Amino acid sequence: MRAAVVKSPDHLAVTELPDPVPAAGEVLVEVDAAGAGYVDVTAVRGGYRTPLHPGDIPGMEVAGRVTAVGPDVPDALVGQRVLALMLEAGGYAERAVTGADAVLPLPDGLDADAAVAAGINAMVAEIALRRAGLRAGERVLVLGAGGGIGVLATQLAHARGAEVTAVTSSAERAARLRALGATRTVDRHSVTVPEGTGAGTGEADAYGTYDLVLDTVAGPDTAKHLRLLRTEGRYVLCGAAAGAPGADTLTALLTDFHKSPTLYVLSLNSVSTQERRQSWRRVTELITEGGLTPVVDERLPLDEADAALRRVAEGRQFGKVVLLPR
Repeated sequence: MRAAVVKSPDHLAVTELPDPVPAAGEVLVEVDAAGAGYVDVTAVRGGYRTPLHPGDIPGMEVAGRVTAVGPDVPDALVGQRVLALMLEAGGYAERAVTGADAVLPLPDGLDADAAVAAGINAMVAEIALRRAGLRAGERVLVLGAGGGIGVLATQLAHARGAEVTAVTSSAERAARLRALGATRTVDRHSVTVPEGTGAGTGEADAYGTYDLVLDTVAGPDTAKHLRLLRTEGRYVLCGAAAGAPGADTLTALLTDFHKSPTLYVLSLNSVSTQERRQSWRRVTELITEGGLTPVVDERLPLDEADAALRRVAEGRQFGKVVLLPR
């Protein structure tokens, strides 16, 4: 089979490899589409919990059809269309193996590229908003709103009746986010984050205060964003595109302890199989009903896996970059 493998932290190359064989408890998936996300960039650069090394295949999620199963896996899975979570990577290939408990059914009418455009990102956004107890009428700030999680979180929060402010990087992206349900948008290049709860530069009080902040970015401004929470506000950290939160993050929580803020940190790696299945069912129901639209930024052949990761690493994507192995 053809697969894109790591050559260096900044370079992938397509090569021929033997077809993988499912072991006990595993399935083999013929890959129709693979998602390229920031987690892949992190893994290729060696910063993920299971860093990738030269010769390893990146890719944390694929959509396709089960073509074989290992021992102790029901034969009934063969032929099923699935979203397969590759939490140890391996998805940038024509075929991939993963645990039978890591595949989720695709409903009729959901294409493979749309499935990975939703996929992990939609489950993270759905679980984050549900665990944080988002209620209709609350104000939500989405940081990194144009990214894979952000475009879905904006829609999901809107669907739950929230007033959504989306932070993004251009007027074109802002217009697209408003079309997806954002009530307000903030251009992060022209408006600074306020030091406290007062206004920053640019629009007067452009940021405001919020009942819930969903942060896919983290980085040095995390403490400033924490201070935008209202009393009993909730802050969900579910990404770190700008790196680890600053050293002053805990100080910000303690400084505002009188507001009883809550900080959630979410990784899909820690979510149980049952909760993942429940979340995916909610996500696919919303897609089927028209309440959630997977956003594909670009479809690229496997030979352009290098370009796909560069696009994600540079933050140029809106939604999800999708690789088509065949």
